[in-house]
Amino acid sequence: MKWKWALMLMALMLLAACGTDAVEEFNYTDHRGEQLSKQQLEGTPWLATFVFTNCETVCPPMTFNMADLQKDLESHGLSDYKIVAFSVDPNEDTPEKMQEYLSHYPISDESKWHLLTGYSQDEIAEFATDNFKSLVKNDPNSDQVIHGTSFYLVDQKGEVVGNYDGFEQVPTEEIIEDMQELSQ
Repeated sequence: MKWKWALMLMALMLLAACGTDAVEEFNYTDHRGEQLSKQQLEGTPWLATFVFTNCETVCPPMTFNMADLQKDLESHGLSDYKIVAFSVDPNEDTPEKMQEYLSHYPISDESKWHLLTGYSQDEIAEFATDNFKSLVKNDPNSDQVIHGTSFYLVDQKGEVVGNYDGFEQVPTEEIIEDMQELSQ
């Protein structure tokens, strides 16, 4: 079993050497049942991540971390941003389920958040790899999905300009400084 995790870690490191910096066009459904496209995000920096509502491991702490980060952004006077979380389990994650999931977290401004679904499992796996150099893979032995735990900063042009730990050691001050630079 350990060799499988080591192999997945090596695959993630290889993926980090591939991909593009610009996020490709997308148009998905958010937790409010509304469409959100990359084009709608143009002109606004956004934080991206990958989660799913049925997650039993990393997603709950990551979502708490993003909620805390949002409070810190606001305390530093940053208000022009969005938070976009792509579901890695789109077959299960309906807008209603994602809205319920988000209601369990101390979100200071829910209008900034977009939990997205409305694509296939294969599409999100390819999208994560191509755009964020991140692994998304179904665990064949459970109902869980293996995925990266990063937060990504995307600039106003839709280019990924930052990749940060979103799970254990969130570099909050670095993210705030990078977001402030984008806002100038």
